[in-house]
Amino acid sequence: MKEGKQKISRRNFTKLSAAAVGSIPLMSFNPTLLAPIPKPKEDLEISLFSKHLQFLDYNEMAAATAEMGFKGLDLTVRPKGHVIPEMVATDLPKAITAMKKYGINPKMMTTNVWDATQQEQKAVLETASSLGVTHYRTGWLKYPEDKTITESQITFGQQAAALELVNKSLGLIGCYQNHAGKHVGAPIWDLPAILSATNNENMGCQYDIRHAVVEGGNSWELGLRQIKPYIKSIVIKDFKWGQVDGKWKPINTPLGEGMVDFNRYFSLLKKYKINVPISLHLEYDLGGAEHGAAKLTIDKKEVFSKMKKDLNFLKETWQQAE
Repeated sequence: MKEGKQKISRRNFTKLSAAAVGSIPLMSFNPTLLAPIPKPKEDLEISLFSKHLQFLDYNEMAAATAEMGFKGLDLTVRPKGHVIPEMVATDLPKAITAMKKYGINPKMMTTNVWDATQQEQKAVLETASSLGVTHYRTGWLKYPEDKTITESQITFGQQAAALELVNKSLGLIGCYQNHAGKHVGAPIWDLPAILSATNNENMGCQYDIRHAVVEGGNSWELGLRQIKPYIKSIVIKDFKWGQVDGKWKPINTPLGEGMVDFNRYFSLLKKYKINVPISLHLEYDLGGAEHGAAKLTIDKKEVFSKMKKDLNFLKETWQQAE
C-alpha cells in the first residue's frame, strides 16, 4: 500500500507540475527572456588610408571609398596630403563634406602634428575637432645624437603630456605610430616610457602590426602585451622579407601574402578587448597609389579591386579569429 501511494504521487506530481507551468500567465515572464538573441555587432569599422587615393579629388575619393565598402577614411592632413596644413581652414571642410555626402565616417586623420603651440599645427587640430574628427596620427620623432635615449624619452614624454592637454580641450585623441627603422617607437618597448608621462586618455599609440613584426620578429606578441594599454588606433598592412639589389629588406604585400599572422593577431585583439579605429594601408605596388601619387601607371579599377580584396580579407579573417 505504501509503495502504491509512492507511484501515484510520482504520476500526480508530473501532471500537477505540467498543469502548474501551463497555468502561469505568459506575461509574468521577464520579456527579455523571450526577446530574440541579438546578432553580433558588425565585424569592424575600417577606414581606408586616403594617401592611396590622392589621384582623386574629394568627391571622387569619397564615392570610391563608399563603393568599395569602407566605412571611413583616414584622411591625410599634412604636407603633400589630401589637405595641406596651410589650407586646412578651407579644404578640410570641403573634404569632410564630400565624405559625409557618401556616408563616410570622418573619424580619423593622419598629420605631422606634435607641437600644438605651433600655430599651423594647432589650426589643424582645431579645425578637425570642429568637423567631427576624433583620432589623429601625430608626426614622427627621432632620437638626437647629442642626448641619451633616456634623456630624450623624458623630453618626449613632457611634449606628449602637453599635447594631450590640447587634445583634451578639443575632444581629440592623438596617436603616435610605431614605425620600423630609426624612428622613436620602432623598438616598441620605448613607447610606454614616453606615453606613461600622459594620462593615457587623449594621447596614446597607433599600433602598426606590420612595423611591429619587422622590428620584433617572433617577439611581437610581447611588445603588444606591453603597449596594449596605450593603443588608441590601429594600422593594418603586411610584408615579407626579400632581397632587393642583393640586400635583405621588408617587401610590402597584400594582406595574407606576407609574414603577419593575422589569425593570431586578431585573436589577441579580441582577448585584450582592444576596440579602436582601424586604418587599412596598402603599401605594395598600386601603380603609384601606394606612395600617394597624383597620377597612376595602372588603371584605377585595378587599384580599387586590390583595395577591396584586402578589405574582404581583413573582415573575413577577423570573423574567423578566436
